[in-house]
Amino acid sequence: MLQQINELNERIEQLESRLAFQDDTIEILNQALTLQQQDLDKLRHQMSLLINRMKEMVVSQVASQSEETPPPHY
Repeated sequence: MLQQINELNERIEQLESRLAFQDDTIEILNQALTLQQQDLDKLRHQMSLLINRMKEMVVSQVASQSEETPPPHY
């Protein structure tokens, strides 16, 4: 009977140890995921700004081309 109790205590300790390790691992993964999400949000914002700038450049180039003098045959 005492041996069974000792075995159960040992199993409980092993399970507690595994649970603690898993909790630490989950926390580390959560922190990494949070940082990656922040980086992704920042990159999306930067990409949006770049797209808007490119659109503005295209519009300004089209506008400047339309303001050029007409070709000689006019």
